[in-house]
Amino acid sequence: MSGSDLQRMVDALAEEIGRSVAINDPSVHLKCASRHFGDEDEVRVHAVLQREGGSAAIGHMLSQGITEWTGPGVIPARADLHMRARLCRPIRCRGELLGLLMVIDPESLTEADIGAIEDSAAAMAALLYRDFVAEDEQRVAREGAVLELLCGTAERRTAAQRALSGQGWLRGGHHATVSIAEVVAPEKEEAQVEVALRVALEAVSRNRFAEFALAVDGNRGFLLQSAPAPKEHLRDQGAMVAKQVRDALGGAARCVVGIGTTAGGLAEAWISREQASTAARSARTLPDAADVVFWEELGVYATLLQIPDDRLTARLLPAALNELIANDPHGRLVRTLAVYLDNAGSGPDAAAALHIHRTSLYYRLHQIEQITGLSLANGDNRLALHLGVRMMALLDDPS
Repeated sequence: MSGSDLQRMVDALAEEIGRSVAINDPSVHLKCASRHFGDEDEVRVHAVLQREGGSAAIGHMLSQGITEWTGPGVIPARADLHMRARLCRPIRCRGELLGLLMVIDPESLTEADIGAIEDSAAAMAALLYRDFVAEDEQRVAREGAVLELLCGTAERRTAAQRALSGQGWLRGGHHATVSIAEVVAPEKEEAQVEVALRVALEAVSRNRFAEFALAVDGNRGFLLQSAPAPKEHLRDQGAMVAKQVRDALGGAARCVVGIGTTAGGLAEAWISREQASTAARSARTLPDAADVVFWEELGVYATLLQIPDDRLTARLLPAALNELIANDPHGRLVRTLAVYLDNAGSGPDAAAALHIHRTSLYYRLHQIEQITGLSLANGDNRLALHLGVRMMALLDDPS
């Protein structure tokens, strides 16, 4: 499809209804727009100049569920964004969302205007569908190769690397860093989650100083970059993705991002992917975890999180620790043990951290030894109990 065909249709509709018209893609990035008729707002002007209206405006529009609409609806105004209300008419063909037709100030549209918009949307759908078929086949192939490179067997990883390089989708290099964005979104449709992830990841991948490849698979988005980046840049990048996804989905939705170490080129990108997956799991599992977690910051959890979810139960804890939990209904002794072990068995440091007198600390430690039947002077005992205490943080209910 020639872009000029769609542009001519947009211009013709705008002249017929005397209003500015814009067509966005399903990720709410501008595809084309007519001239303005004095009805533009700051979001529309920004979109014309930057090809998108800004993350806050995109988040507001996506939070209305527009990607699930099957007919026209109104996106409410947002005074804080200097954004006026819009008529949004989804453009679909054979069930596929191909674009979003936007007209500002829907209240003043006449029945004739609405009819013209409906007629134009139907004609635009045919044009967009031709383009969609060609582009979607390429996107599916590209994202499939990215997923095989990151998650496939050794043989499939090699084939995927050849495909990515051969098609010019991603050049080889000496660096490969993988970030995984994982969405926990109660009562959100999979399509909404996918669009939110794509919008956020595509915003990052437009950075012209690095080469990116991305793929979305269910509630997870993969971002592979082949240029080295400072840790703080990666953290900011992950935080931006998490925020944009939250803004787009709203409600109780949460997005966490795990970041692997930089591997030695595309052939080793799967290593960074495995690390990023573990880091993302820690972010969604550990209490008080940040939304963005680096694998290299996990410490002992990098090992403990290799245990599958269905095996990670209280039965895996040392028997002595389970005995302590059963006899410590308020958790005071368990916390004392955790702080004592975290402070390398230092009585003064542990007492200070717990804000208690050393005599009280030693009394509690004596109780712990009596209940568990273990001597805390024994290094193997301390190691087993310390691992058990850390594992408790991964359990939904350690009791």
